[in-house]
Amino acid sequence: MTAGDPDANAAELLCEAGRRVVDLGLSPGSSGNISVLVDGHILISATGTSLGALRPDDLSTIGLDGALGDGPKPSKEYPLHLEMYRRETSARAVVHLHSPAATAVSCLSPWSEHSALPPITPYLVMRVGQVPRVPYAAPGSRRLAENLATVPGELRAALLANHGSITSGRDLEAAIDAAIEIEEAARIVVALCGREVDLLSRQDVDELTARYGTVWDW
Repeated sequence: MTAGDPDANAAELLCEAGRRVVDLGLSPGSSGNISVLVDGHILISATGTSLGALRPDDLSTIGLDGALGDGPKPSKEYPLHLEMYRRETSARAVVHLHSPAATAVSCLSPWSEHSALPPITPYLVMRVGQVPRVPYAAPGSRRLAENLATVPGELRAALLANHGSITSGRDLEAAIDAAIEIEEAARIVVALCGREVDLLSRQDVDELTARYGTVWDW
């Protein structure tokens, strides 16, 4: 990469994003991986790297056809990232994290067929929309990406069963903001487990999705 080229600029943003999710407590240890789409290929964090210590040399290049390009060995979750870009064609960034509350809720039975998380706050509905639960498959397996492909309906984010979250966005900031919103909604769900909860009504949700352009299927 040379200074001023698209990959170099994207690499700097990826490294900054990695530090941000670690500082927010969303990426413990060397867990999690992030990527951006640049000129028909993706830059993704390498396997075994800590997102808080990412450097441009810790990034791998992968074609949208899955062909491995320059850099170190990519995160084993790269098929999952590729599937998210395939599903969500407007996405330019994907973030996969093992944040504590989202991971906890990923171990629970989903709230509905279309969303693991209920419409517990207007902000989840406004900023993310429905968050379906992807059936379990081993981390890094192609079957996990295949399971994501089979999830019905539209989505910008999902919980991976017994694993964590994956979010997409028009840029890294949007993808991270979605991950933050999911973690906050999941934290509320965990805190309220076992209690009777008043959720947003269908009318409330429909008004929010119409206003903010998100999706919530019933």
